[in-house]
Amino acid sequence: MNNKPLVFAVVALLAGLAGYFLAMVLNPAGGPDAKVGGQQQSGPVTARNVQDLLGELRPDFTLNDVNGMSVSASDFDGAAWLVNFWATWCKPCVEEMPMLSRLQQEYSDRGFRVVGIALDDPQRASDFAAGLEIEYTVLVGRTDVVLTGRRFGNATGMLPFSVLVDADGIVRWAHLGALSRDELQHQIDLLQ
Repeated sequence: MNNKPLVFAVVALLAGLAGYFLAMVLNPAGGPDAKVGGQQQSGPVTARNVQDLLGELRPDFTLNDVNGMSVSASDFDGAAWLVNFWATWCKPCVEEMPMLSRLQQEYSDRGFRVVGIALDDPQRASDFAAGLEIEYTVLVGRTDVVLTGRRFGNATGMLPFSVLVDADGIVRWAHLGALSRDELQHQIDLLQ
């Protein structure tokens, strides 16, 4: 008995479902005025070019932390902060997290904050961050995190992705991929 047509059909079905899921994540129902973090967001939910955000006011968001409490971008106004998009399954993300935690401690006297935004399950992200002894704010979600990343200029959805915001809420620097401690320290020092 030849099972090749059946195998092909199953693979095609799975590929179609994966494509549909990806389309729904990147272009959710609700069109240009979608909800992000349970909050109505005005304006298009299309990915912005991160270069267009440099020198502009940081995008708004409201996401839940690992304890289910709502946290908004405006909660960090008045402090320089790094927003770092990550996931437990992302090896470069995991490798840079302890360094980010140490940098927050080292620059805490200047009010510097790190905000990790995990594309993950809340309990898994919480347990994972606790296991690494991460002391910075960890927000978590699924589609809302993808949309927030797009608003911050991560058109590809790749991880890790980091954006440095100054105390006035202005986007000053962005980086796709693993962070270099030296480069990040240099960028933070430029804000002072």
